[in-house]
Amino acid sequence: MAISWRLAALLALGALPVIMVPIVTGGAVSPTATMLAWIALVLSLAALDIAVAGSPRAVRIKRELPDRVRLGEPATATLLLTNHGSRSIRALVRDGWEPSAGAQPSRHRLVVPAGERRAVTMTLTPFRRGERRSHHVTVRSFGPLGIAARQATLAEPAAIRVLPPFASRRHLPSRLARLRELDGRTSIMIRGQGSEFDSLRDYVRGDDVRSIDWRATARRRDPATGTGQRVVVRTWRPERDRRIVIVIDSGRTSAARIDNELRIDTAFESSLLLAALASRAGDRIDTVIYDRRVRARVQGTTGSELLARMVTAMAPVDPELIEMDWTAVPALVTSVTNRQALVVLMTSIDSPGNSRALLGVLPQLTQRHRVLVCSVTDPTVKEASRERQDRDSVFRAAAAERAMLDTARVSAAIRRLGGDVVTGTPQELPPAVADRYLALKAAGRL
Repeated sequence: MAISWRLAALLALGALPVIMVPIVTGGAVSPTATMLAWIALVLSLAALDIAVAGSPRAVRIKRELPDRVRLGEPATATLLLTNHGSRSIRALVRDGWEPSAGAQPSRHRLVVPAGERRAVTMTLTPFRRGERRSHHVTVRSFGPLGIAARQATLAEPAAIRVLPPFASRRHLPSRLARLRELDGRTSIMIRGQGSEFDSLRDYVRGDDVRSIDWRATARRRDPATGTGQRVVVRTWRPERDRRIVIVIDSGRTSAARIDNELRIDTAFESSLLLAALASRAGDRIDTVIYDRRVRARVQGTTGSELLARMVTAMAPVDPELIEMDWTAVPALVTSVTNRQALVVLMTSIDSPGNSRALLGVLPQLTQRHRVLVCSVTDPTVKEASRERQDRDSVFRAAAAERAMLDTARVSAAIRRLGGDVVTGTPQELPPAVADRYLALKAAGRL
């Protein structure tokens, strides 16, 4: 049972009969008797209203909603209500979505005649990644007076998977243009261990003389004069089918919120942009999300299916408030590939104490693989280091400087152990990781 504002309004109106039409009891005026009589009348009307209201348990519910939606993007959810009872239902319907699903409107008024079906629609705009759920639908069936209602909560579970937004995809066209540019460069620009022979062409001024193919030059003559040799140079292109293993730290440090975004969400954005770029370059990407157990794994997928599987695997993963087990990472990478690979570690390096375990296993990784450590930095720390107006701001600046020095110390230690480091704010880190990948590709170091 539920009541509406009309019941309260009717009870409030009882003040008028109490004042103006008192009941005489035993020759004396009794306002209490008048008030009780009015309450009894209102309650009788409410009971009658409930008696003639349609049964909410006669309603059958069916849902229509998409399986997944990107974070921040709207999606339409539809409830189909079928009245299997013998009376019309004047209903107030509330779908029990979590607040983070962003369901609007949250309540719907409608009339469902007996034996008919009606639909209500709402817009879901989730503001948190992961599984957003609704376990039930509450239906209130009001009588014709609208004073009281019969209420039932009907179990109708539903879930929608909210995928990472991949906002960093706006950087993809410019990086793809650079990748196409890289594929057409000459050996002077991309000379290195990881370059593959592409073709021969005529020498032009400015080419590296080390790229001249003397045997091919000896076999060719200048068609314009018929005499003399045409100097021929080799051209190179970046190697393809390289292996890239992305390991995302889902431990407690990834739960920190920087610039209103979780560290792990920034890691997801960086991983998606890198995967989209590397897959276009012909490389193979494997992704593992790990803390003390494998939270998600995307392996052996190429082409257009790669990003779809990655965002689906990332969507339900939330950080665990436990320490990352770095000692298991070398074996984890070995289980993914036995070949030399670029190992990208998405983690935090802002504290020497927390990074000690990472530094301990880094030699095992750099001995066989090229390692790139990516960490998000807090832009407010750099801003605080510049503010020195008063005593409090000076202390904050000193703490900020100490934090930046700690990050620099850990970065230097990683480089001494053979790794590479990329840091940046949540907006800067994804394109910075993509740029470092292109630089390694151009230098032939993959």
